[in-house]
This record gives sequence, structure tokens and C-alpha cells, in this order.
Amino acid sequence: MNQKNHALYWKRNLRYLAILLSIWFVVSFGFGIILAEPLNAFQIGGFPLGFWFAQQGAIYVFVILIFVYMYLMNKLDLEFDVDEK
Repeated sequence: MNQKNHALYWKRNLRYLAILLSIWFVVSFGFGIILAEPLNAFQIGGFPLGFWFAQQGAIYVFVILIFVYMYLMNKLDLEFDVDEK
């Protein structure tokens, strides 16, 4: 991989990381802490929604984001011909 492609590859990788970590931050901090009171008006599985996001939802979103990152990186690796195949 030449220097220009290497820089572009890492730039896109860091963009993916920034977007996915921002989503996780909004879900965990925003929904679990800041918006917990308004979300508690709704229930999921018998628990207030704000509590659920603080205890379970952020973890589920994080696991989903790991798989999304894996998918995006596999596509990026194929695009730049640095895949492991």
C-alpha cells in the first residue's frame, strides 16, 4: 500500500471509530444518565427505560457496535486490498 492509500485508510478507520464511539457515548451517557428521568416514563420488561439503558441498553449497543465496526473494517480492508485472504 502506498503512502497516500495508507493515510486514506487510517483516516476512514478513525472516522468509523469516532462515529461509533459517539453513538455509544450518546446511548450510555445521554440515555442512561442525562435523559434517564424522561425515559423512565416508559417501561421495557417491567423496568423504567432510563434504568434499562443505564444497566443493559448501553452494553447491548456496545456489542452491536463491535459487529458493525467489524463489518465496516472488513469492507474497508477489501477496498484497500489489505484483507487477510
